[in-house]
Amino acid sequence: MGTDYSELHDPNAEYTMRELSAETMGVTATRGGGRDVEITDVQTTMVDGNFPWTLVRVYTDAGVVGTGEAYWGAGVPELVQRMKPMIVGENPLDIDRLYEHLIQKMSGEGSVEGVTVTAISGIEVALHDLAGKILDVPAYQLLGGKYRDEMRVYCDCHTEAEADPEACADEAERVVEELGYDALKFDLDVPSGLEKDRANRHLRPGEIRHKAEIVERVTERVKDRADVAFDCHWTFSGGSAKRLAAAIEEYDVWWLEDPVPPENLEVQEAVTESTTTPITVGENRYRVTELRRLIENQAVDIVAPDLPKVGGMRETRKIADVANQYYVPVAMHNVASPVATMAAAHVGAAIPNALAVEYHSYELGWWDDLVEETVIEDGSIEVPERPGLGITLDMDAVAERMVDGEELFD
Repeated sequence: MGTDYSELHDPNAEYTMRELSAETMGVTATRGGGRDVEITDVQTTMVDGNFPWTLVRVYTDAGVVGTGEAYWGAGVPELVQRMKPMIVGENPLDIDRLYEHLIQKMSGEGSVEGVTVTAISGIEVALHDLAGKILDVPAYQLLGGKYRDEMRVYCDCHTEAEADPEACADEAERVVEELGYDALKFDLDVPSGLEKDRANRHLRPGEIRHKAEIVERVTERVKDRADVAFDCHWTFSGGSAKRLAAAIEEYDVWWLEDPVPPENLEVQEAVTESTTTPITVGENRYRVTELRRLIENQAVDIVAPDLPKVGGMRETRKIADVANQYYVPVAMHNVASPVATMAAAHVGAAIPNALAVEYHSYELGWWDDLVEETVIEDGSIEVPERPGLGITLDMDAVAERMVDGEELFD
């Protein structure tokens, strides 16, 4: 039989959730100066983008609302609602305390990694937006200030003929010349027509030649006008990944991403050590505790946390701090709406080793309609000076693009 959390809202209970949280975390949430604010509600809705983006809003008794986003995935909205009683009545300015409180309270339900961390991430991002609005400062200021005014964006590119090296080169040139990006990424886990058995993760010589040809055509076409990365989506065996990385060493590859499955650190480390091709990993790992091992074992040349999946803004900052001790840059994986994209830009502004933030929706003509402000312009994001994340949801656009059966925020 599960725990009944309903009494945590009962004013006649021995402990209210606010008292319980303060007691267990050893602090009090009370303060003056107009900052004694309470969370009153948490709501979600999903937008039907190129992924089902889960938007999260945290409401307060001060009338201020914070907007965040959790990485897409089944069960995320339900988990956010599961955690609502754990933070209602709390002060949203206590971001770290509330984050740790949710991690502890949800430990039995999987807060070590996976979708539970993702749901917590959405709340955490909303708290940063909310705290920034209450304190009248941009979110990057909550993370320690900024190193840069603009965050570089790399465009994840696709073509209808994704396995055609010449088509990839044409699209690379178009994105550079017409859309203004100087950083790109293409997929290498595309069919070559030579596959025999994809389940064994083995690349035949012809497959490697095909993938190397994509790399050659794209990098030769754009030359110094753009940096180009290539993504493998955890598809290949250790041996095949080493052979592929070696085959593209002669080209100007920004990085080779996720060449092997994420679970075995030793294999990942061996692949990275085997090649001069820069290796990037991180989007399928959770929290600093997992990414720390990748970095400390020097199993990555560039680390790629996904902010609304990995634990949120401060957790991404913690990962960047560890990476900085090993002189490892941070290129944030990002398949999100403008909300989490802007959150990533704030984190990127606040860390010294930020390399770029991904943009995965350039083929979606209405992506930036979801907010009232311009987010990406000429291949970069200008970090807002407005309070919080510095963006405003366009509720009409959100309502128009919601997943079937979803309800709009109050």
